[in-house]
Amino acid sequence: MMLTNAVLISVILLVILSLLRVNVLFSLIIAALVAGLISGMDLVETTSVMISGMGGQANTALSYILLGIFAVMIGMSGITTILVNKMLVVFKGKKVALVLTIAGIACLSQNVIPVHIAFIPILIPPLLVLFDQLKLDRRAVAAALTFGLKTPYIMIPAGFGLIFQGIIRDEMKANNMFIALNDVTIAMLIPGAGMIVGLLIAIFITYRKDRVVNSSLKQHQNIEVNISDLQWIFTHWITIIAIIVALAVQLLTKSLVLGALIGIAVLFATRVVKMSEGDRIVQEGMSMMGTIAFVMLIASGYATVLKETGAVNDLVQQTTAVIGTSKLAIAFVILLVGLVITMGIGSSFGTIPILATLYVPICAAAGFSPLATAALIGTAGALGDAGSPASDSTLGPTSGLNADGKHHHIWDTCIPTFLHYNIPLIVFGIIAALVL
Repeated sequence: MMLTNAVLISVILLVILSLLRVNVLFSLIIAALVAGLISGMDLVETTSVMISGMGGQANTALSYILLGIFAVMIGMSGITTILVNKMLVVFKGKKVALVLTIAGIACLSQNVIPVHIAFIPILIPPLLVLFDQLKLDRRAVAAALTFGLKTPYIMIPAGFGLIFQGIIRDEMKANNMFIALNDVTIAMLIPGAGMIVGLLIAIFITYRKDRVVNSSLKQHQNIEVNISDLQWIFTHWITIIAIIVALAVQLLTKSLVLGALIGIAVLFATRVVKMSEGDRIVQEGMSMMGTIAFVMLIASGYATVLKETGAVNDLVQQTTAVIGTSKLAIAFVILLVGLVITMGIGSSFGTIPILATLYVPICAAAGFSPLATAALIGTAGALGDAGSPASDSTLGPTSGLNADGKHHHIWDTCIPTFLHYNIPLIVFGIIAALVL
């Protein structure tokens, strides 16, 4: 029965534990163990499968840690403090403009300069003082960051968007449904419009009011006095060069690890940061990004356990067996199951191959066009990525917004992004399936 499905029970448990403020690391481990036990594995086997699957995100985890170290070094150069000083002037009393600007920068990180979440630990922590002075609700910023991390790859076939839409095309072809890349882009425009609606609701309705966090006004005034005396010096030019070099290496090698290492090496070699500061820099970098790195490792192991249970296939078969031939019902169930799967796995890119294998035959039998099928698969893959405790689309924003310990991952990032993006995605995804 569906109610005894290992994936469904495990994901629901993960959500409940997270809402109860159980640390996401423990929540993932407990949910993984429960999924394994329900599917017939014992504790030792489940643990072994989880640990073996952690390697799937080792590169990402190391990238996050090195980016955290690089971000600390950039902060030590003083350049981010100057940035805050400029933004204090430009965005004084302009909360909406600031949030929309952050959303725009996040969008550029997916397509124009495809660095994904690498910019967050560099840009956001220095701006927290500005957020507090403006009484800006950080949940609006979380929504803006997640919007920028997701919407471009859903709608625009460039950078990460080209990869995402290419996976949809290739996996549909592998399951004997052929579609051109341009058609995939067309199919995803309607679900992407749902993301835009969600962002506008978050900024202009839900989180438009002032929100005061526990902070010291005196501390803010001191920061303003200090940074007003800062001047642009040669060290700052070296820091800019280090950032550009790191970006160039990352783009050329497709490796965030190498990019971050080269950036760190430039700052050490030019003595912008002294080698004697190495221990402190590593500690602060680990403090900033270490948690997100380990969560990604555990999330990869959790996803492996879910796949090994075989319950994903069972979940789809059990749900499709009771929905009949109604296109509306089929579309809704497909998206709902996609939400559950992606919430557990935490990766829209990694979920597409699974979803395509399961959904293409169902969509073909129900009479959905290739365009409608692409819209359903792409939307189902994107669902849950916003709102999942284990997704980099939520972990990334939290890593920056919680740099001062005043932003909760579940209640201030996951729940706001889940409500504002997953609900519109379901609605607009169904519309796309019915009209295309």
